[in-house]
Amino acid sequence: MKLYRNLEEFLPLSNAVVTTGTFDGVHIGHQTVLNQLKSVAEKNNGESVVLTFFPHPRMVLYPDETNIKLINTIEERIELLEKECIDHLIVHPFSYEFSRISSLEFVRNILVNQIGTKKLVIGYDHRFGRNREGAFEHLKDFGPLYGFDVEEIPALEVQQINVSSTKIRHSLEIGEIIAANEFLGRPFFITGKVEQGNQVGRKIDYPTANIFIEEDYKLIPAQGVYAIKAKVKNKIFDGMLNIGVRPTVNGSNNTIEVHLFDFSEDIYGEQIRVYFYHRIRDEKKFNSLEELKHQLDEDRETAQRLLATEQDSLYL
Repeated sequence: MKLYRNLEEFLPLSNAVVTTGTFDGVHIGHQTVLNQLKSVAEKNNGESVVLTFFPHPRMVLYPDETNIKLINTIEERIELLEKECIDHLIVHPFSYEFSRISSLEFVRNILVNQIGTKKLVIGYDHRFGRNREGAFEHLKDFGPLYGFDVEEIPALEVQQINVSSTKIRHSLEIGEIIAANEFLGRPFFITGKVEQGNQVGRKIDYPTANIFIEEDYKLIPAQGVYAIKAKVKNKIFDGMLNIGVRPTVNGSNNTIEVHLFDFSEDIYGEQIRVYFYHRIRDEKKFNSLEELKHQLDEDRETAQRLLATEQDSLYL
């Protein structure tokens, strides 16, 4: 896959098969569109092109009204789209000025002149251009005018999948990890750097790695204890993770702490990726570290039992 960080880097193709959208999560609905894109490109000896945007339009257009958190960071999204085996990915910076482009200008100047679109693959409810004024009906009118065909994903096919990025975000925010993973078609994950914490876990034989995530727009699931798998230095480990304020030790700030089973390496400063499989319980306050340790023993048994039935994902 060739990556372009803005439209200006892209040279028009002679036979571009294109789709466009935000693709947050690259979930099973997106995968349906991407599979259709690749199929149409193959049938027509064309090259598949995905045009996506960052920041998310709502971050730019409604900065004071929304605090949207995204399923993926932009680098995670690029990685996931690359795994879909498309030929070209354009990540164009979304700005207020860009949002003012009319649907006609978007089709003529960007899809046709800048990219060289010969076939456009879109979902049945796709909207584009200023104020989302452009719809499928407009594309059917524009196509003959500018020399491209429109391949629509049938409404029934998309509705059968019945998934959206918004629905996945909600599932994660309330801790419904299994539902979110089904919609994603893979385990939800976070990527961050291991930082040194207050090392309370070491006192009760449960050392943890504190995870710092640089991107403040990355969605973090609901507080609680989770059964997870983690990728560290290209190796996979089972473990459990806590998201919360650590009330037993009078914590106040939300932290992400992971304990890896049968692991003793020093990984401060290392990048870690954590895949979420099951939510075990809510975070709670215990009367003593001894009570906390007893609960962690139970959590470990639960996590090991749950993870024993999980196969390592292809995305690990």
